[in-house]
Amino acid sequence: MRIIPAADIADVLIFPELIETLRSAFRSGAVTPVRHHHAVHLPDQSDATLLLMPSWTDFSAQGHSDRGYIGVKIVSVFPDNASRDRATVSGVYLLMSGSSGEPLALIDGKSLTLWRTAAASALAASYLARQDAHRLLMIGAGALAPYLIDAHAAVRPLKEVLVWNRTASAAERLAERMTGRNFSIAATTDLESAVRGADIVSCATLSHQPLFQGDWLSGGVHVDLVGGFRPDMREVDDDAIRRARLFVDTREGALAEAGDLVQPLQSGLISEDDIAADLFDLSRGKRAGRRYHDQITLFKSVGTALEDLAAAIHVFARA
Repeated sequence: MRIIPAADIADVLIFPELIETLRSAFRSGAVTPVRHHHAVHLPDQSDATLLLMPSWTDFSAQGHSDRGYIGVKIVSVFPDNASRDRATVSGVYLLMSGSSGEPLALIDGKSLTLWRTAAASALAASYLARQDAHRLLMIGAGALAPYLIDAHAAVRPLKEVLVWNRTASAAERLAERMTGRNFSIAATTDLESAVRGADIVSCATLSHQPLFQGDWLSGGVHVDLVGGFRPDMREVDDDAIRRARLFVDTREGALAEAGDLVQPLQSGLISEDDIAADLFDLSRGKRAGRRYHDQITLFKSVGTALEDLAAAIHVFARA
């Protein structure tokens, strides 16, 4: 069994290739049971979350039984780690042979998650963001933020990037670290103006309260919501949900776990029919993405084990 650390993943992955790998994966599909989602109650700190995410090649759909893969990711989310200068999200990915079940590789789960999550957002943006989108606002300056910025830059001609974070110094550090790309990047403390001026708003936080108002959104903007993965989490308000055409990574996951959709569903603001498409629909050409220039689009992801399996196979083949 091979051990593939984060450094080896970074050596072999580039976003244009990984985005196309995910596009192909959503077209072909895989067996992806609902992930196990467990709350871990801890004394004197916020509850942690343990996620178990299995997936395997759909042999019945592909018509063969002598190839393929099985994989499972084990992830922990400790929200209070940020205040201790430790990673909030940690984990490992075990990739196995689909024909024998033998372990093939143990892959750094945190790095794999960062890459595949950002690639999924960029895949969605390739259908939903305007072709001329060049101003990105990144809300949140955590570990995922630089990956999201680079991923969006792989599918749209970004020229200007602003970073906002509750702790302004973190936004400033991220902007300084990413200086030298093919776009200008700077931190901002004026969230409202930054939202109003953005072509793409990408949000990756662990917020439980909406961070910005829907009436700040300009016509034609694409909103990319990545952070909230539990029903009690929110990154945007009801007005943003009401104004936007809604898309998800997977209907089953997002409608069960994403507070930005679960709460409006429970209040009756929207119905499940208001979800225009998921990444399966978009990648297979079954549903249209952006329909017109001034349309507001919103993509909500909670992650799916299909993305992990596709990314792990991609890494295993190249590392």
